[in-house]
Amino acid sequence: MKTIALLSLLLISISSCSKDDNTIPPTPSETMYFPSNTNSTWETKSISSLNWNQNAIQPLKDYLAQKNTKSFMILVNGRIVMEEYFNGHSASADWEWNSAGKTLVGTTIGVAQQNNLVNINNKASDYLGLEWTSMPLAKENLITVRNLLTMTSGNDDTKQYVIKSNLTYVADAGTRWAYSNIFQKLTDVVASASNKTFETYFNEKIKNKIGMDGFWNFGTIYTIYHSTTKSMARFGLLALNKGKWNNEQIINESFFKESIATSQNINPSYGYFWWLNGKTNYMIPGEQTVYQGYLVPNAPSDMYAAMGAKDQRIYVIPSKKMVIIRMGDASDPANPNFAVSGFDNELWGKINALIN
Repeated sequence: MKTIALLSLLLISISSCSKDDNTIPPTPSETMYFPSNTNSTWETKSISSLNWNQNAIQPLKDYLAQKNTKSFMILVNGRIVMEEYFNGHSASADWEWNSAGKTLVGTTIGVAQQNNLVNINNKASDYLGLEWTSMPLAKENLITVRNLLTMTSGNDDTKQYVIKSNLTYVADAGTRWAYSNIFQKLTDVVASASNKTFETYFNEKIKNKIGMDGFWNFGTIYTIYHSTTKSMARFGLLALNKGKWNNEQIINESFFKESIATSQNINPSYGYFWWLNGKTNYMIPGEQTVYQGYLVPNAPSDMYAAMGAKDQRIYVIPSKKMVIIRMGDASDPANPNFAVSGFDNELWGKINALIN
């Protein structure tokens, strides 16, 4: 009996050890990667390693080419998974961000606030001076920096030139959402508060810190940033990491989280220049219509996006640790929209076929 008992204990012990030995520890999450600011190297990751549907690659490329795309890039955890150039474009060529660059302006305002130069709850006239609009002074004084960040200044959005005579009253600030170029006055807010040109301040606080290239083109109709595709991707990676680059918090995380949350109670799909998916309804530039449902039904509900005319795009998807860039001419030349378009939903159908 004693021998049998010892044998049983031995078998139990062997079984236990065998079970322990065969247990595979969980794979640690892949670390977030940030490309160097000082050289051109950028880590890549293969599509096969992600178990994506490789049969969907060529249909996606064909669609992008047909839709006048110049460049397309997918990052996962900061690593390049897909990088494609079309129609004579190249990795070294600049292209316009159009209104996707509004997010650069909004982020720069956030940096100026964390440096105690700006308070977004203050009147815009604190930085721009009195009578910077053609509104009655009492109405102008209602406009805060936050109103400029959220497209709720109450100005006449049908006039595109940002000159004083065009900045006229339609509604009290905060009571009407209307997409317009008045946001450009935020560059003057930064310049006034910092005693530097907007571009100098932006370069010091954002561009140089994350290794971007590019330049601003300032005009009375449009203020547009131009850069390579990888520089747009760098900013998208900063956005994915809630304003952090490597170990440096470039933009205060709390401000960035405000930027990608509903910023007013009129258009829930709009933050501080970021477009937000997954909300119950949305509005689009040039209209006062409220549309029901998600901004981009085919896209993940947690996506936030920088969107510019002619379908310039930065899609950020935290749940997938993914950034997607699209630059190019308008997908539909007959409709070179200001921001949101049906192209987004079509494109996401193609992306889903690849990644799901």
